[in-house]
Amino acid sequence: MIDVLVMVLAGGRGERLYPLTRDRAKPAVPFGGRYRIIDFVLSNFINSGFFRVKVLTQYRSNSLLIHLARGFNFGSLSEHYVDAIPAHQGVGELGWYLGTADAIYQNLSIVHDELPQDVAIFGGDHIYKMDVRQMMDFHREHHAGCTVAALPYDRGEAAGKFGIIEVDESWRIVGFEEKPDDPKPIPGNPNRTLVSMGNYIFNSEVLEDVLGEDHANPDSTHDFGKDVIPAMISRYPVFAYDFLDNVVPGESDRERGYWRDVGTVDAYFDATMDLRSVSPMLNLYNHAWPIRSVLLQYPPVKFVFDQTGRSGMAMNSIVANGAIISGGMVRDSVVFNNVFVHSYCDVQQSILMQGGNIGRGVHLRRVICDKYVTIEDGTVIGENPALDAQRFHVSPGGVVVVPKGAIVPREGPVLSSSSLPPPGSIQPRIHEPGSVKITPEGAES
Repeated sequence: MIDVLVMVLAGGRGERLYPLTRDRAKPAVPFGGRYRIIDFVLSNFINSGFFRVKVLTQYRSNSLLIHLARGFNFGSLSEHYVDAIPAHQGVGELGWYLGTADAIYQNLSIVHDELPQDVAIFGGDHIYKMDVRQMMDFHREHHAGCTVAALPYDRGEAAGKFGIIEVDESWRIVGFEEKPDDPKPIPGNPNRTLVSMGNYIFNSEVLEDVLGEDHANPDSTHDFGKDVIPAMISRYPVFAYDFLDNVVPGESDRERGYWRDVGTVDAYFDATMDLRSVSPMLNLYNHAWPIRSVLLQYPPVKFVFDQTGRSGMAMNSIVANGAIISGGMVRDSVVFNNVFVHSYCDVQQSILMQGGNIGRGVHLRRVICDKYVTIEDGTVIGENPALDAQRFHVSPGGVVVVPKGAIVPREGPVLSSSSLPPPGSIQPRIHEPGSVKITPEGAES
């Protein structure tokens, strides 16, 4: 739609997802074997026919900027673009973005340049599928100043966790509370409440007016959910759009309404583990609604060795291109690109991100290995909670996270990318082209 400007908020720190966000913003966290979290919102817009997209970045944005440049470049078609907009401190004496509303306020010059009828402002850090055209149709049919995407949720589960929307019978918003202990029910449905998904469509003139007022308010935290939307509801037509009404091409009724805030290690782990099940709630194989990402030029997956006690196998798992499962066993796991799993390994319910090298005889249980991790021969992680807590970050749900670039010996301290000795003083076993040799007989060197 050429009269709509999309602005994706992708500058969040994602502190609860640490250490996966130690080196990157939350939208850049890898997910699902070959994607990053931001790929889902961008794919939703592209599949919906919205091609004027600005991505606002801030916190540790390098990997995100590279990802956008390589994966979402439409070439010379000037009316089709996904542009990264780093925080540039471009309005008066303003510094870094103070909140979601302030991020858009500091970039209102982009809205002036594009002259859209409406502005879609979506977060870049949730996992879901959505045909945004249907929300836009609802917004325009109701002549709304703002429309908020909302998901019906069990009241007990939503208490204290989400922004809650109160609506009347026509689904016009009459109240907006941030994480109340007793969420207001949906009219006619006392057991359900409406959770804000953090996705908004604004009439462009209304957007400029309310952001100017919010900027001038010294008591505001400059956040859409906390400040801007509550201040609007008595003065403008503000509506809630029921996400359960959204029908994505190729999706079944069972998958409708899937939305995950993977803001903690446990939530991220659970959402990832669901993908490798026989019938996941999030279908990555729907060709009518592809999830787009960087196309990595890796060779096919390879499984080698078929001997007693030494078989390269993966079961109930996702394994991405470039991975080599060499005489090891992978179960109920997600393996990213270019991971090497050596002989006699036993990997269960784990996530191995790109470039990992899992040594011989390694045992992993409920472990997340960030990118370029080396696990040395014979190491056991995930079977001794007390020992794991001394060496790694362990989530409340017992998921062990090995940080990006770490070299994990069988015993002793873990070397991380921020504490490695000078180059040349060690020989890390990171799998790179040519670093693992296969003899003519097929034995590992």
